[in-house]
Amino acid sequence: MRARDVAGTAEDQSSKAHRPGRQLGFFDAVCMMVGIVIGVGIYESPPRVAANVSDPTALLMAWALGGVLAFIGALCYAELATAHPRSGGDYVYLSRAYGSWVGFLYGWAELLVIRTGSIAAMSFVFSDYMTRIAPLGPRSSVVYAVWIVGLLSLVNVRGVREGKWTQNALTVSKVLGISMIVLVGALFALTPGSSPSAPSISSGSFPLAMIFVLWTYGGWHENAYIAAEVKEPQRNIPRSLFFGTGLVTLMYLAINWAFLRGLGFQQVRASQAVAADVLSLSFGSAGAHLMVILVAVSALGAVNGQIFTGARISYALGQDHWVLSRLGTWSERFGTPTWALITQALITMTLIVTIGSRDGFEALVKYTAAVFWFFFLLTGISLFILRWKDREQARPYLVIGYPLTPLVFCMSSAYMLYGSLSYAPQESLLGAAIVLVGLPLYWLSSAKNRERRTA
Repeated sequence: MRARDVAGTAEDQSSKAHRPGRQLGFFDAVCMMVGIVIGVGIYESPPRVAANVSDPTALLMAWALGGVLAFIGALCYAELATAHPRSGGDYVYLSRAYGSWVGFLYGWAELLVIRTGSIAAMSFVFSDYMTRIAPLGPRSSVVYAVWIVGLLSLVNVRGVREGKWTQNALTVSKVLGISMIVLVGALFALTPGSSPSAPSISSGSFPLAMIFVLWTYGGWHENAYIAAEVKEPQRNIPRSLFFGTGLVTLMYLAINWAFLRGLGFQQVRASQAVAADVLSLSFGSAGAHLMVILVAVSALGAVNGQIFTGARISYALGQDHWVLSRLGTWSERFGTPTWALITQALITMTLIVTIGSRDGFEALVKYTAAVFWFFFLLTGISLFILRWKDREQARPYLVIGYPLTPLVFCMSSAYMLYGSLSYAPQESLLGAAIVLVGLPLYWLSSAKNRERRTA
């Protein structure tokens, strides 16, 4: 081989080491999505949903409708992700549709509010349950939350394989856990008159029930963020979105059916720990301890998946903007976005010890909700804009039912934005203020980029 060829080969290998490689297959992508979606919401939301519907049929219809809306969203994201198979997902689509300043604000929001706040919230769920088993003092939840974010971030720094293997194992574990709950509910069905009396709860509103349902389905779009690392993205991204969304919908319907079959509608409404109540039908008092383990595993899967995908957004942001360029480096040694992972972890830990130390999970959900749904709505609208703006762009997949399908997606996102603003107005304003702080940074970065071009 000639020296020039050797040099060229070495240069190609070095270049590949400094950017994402396609190491994720179809199964990995499905595990990433399912592991993020099935967090702890399915163990917390069913009683709240039941309290806002009139009967068991309406309860199951609410969860089915949530699955339909998630699937409609998956159809939209399949078109966007296959047309723009880069790391960063929404960041890429928003930058192209509205301009780089909107993409920058989205990436900034993910780094300071949406992603880090979501990771912090889920880590508090893990830490609250772990504290029941092994308390570490008065600030046990904070200590556990900081520790698990640091540990899983380190795992993802070490390599893509380590991150995906961890996610696959956690996802399989939580799927088996839900399957066990469904089996117990099926085998120990409620017999007439056997259910303990439950206090009467007046019906709330179906729209409020849907807020809880759609929150529990959140995360189905995460595969768009790892498009640059998925093998055969034009084929595997749509398949993983559709298969993963369908699997989650079936599992959510199955576990709610098990809750109803094992406890009855009124008892589901009144339950403070519905899954633990079902497990106690078979395992007695040990069911509560088993539930702690299941919730902890589910929370770990959601935390790890969000750490993995979130760093890819920050990496894409750093690639395009000088002021955050350190985030856009891909480690030659580990083959991961190391600086993005480290920065994300440090910000998450800061949120844990500040906002999270007061009210934990609930405070962090309020902090992130409105900002998340605002950008989610913009992403839905971007599909219409990019269809018009990039008419010549190759689209391996076209959303079925256009324009009705993306319109339904946008309407559901707008409703969730309204609900989030009504639910947490003060926290929403705090999140919005932090996002707007990104504007001066964007102007600084843009000025620096212009200087470099003219130099």
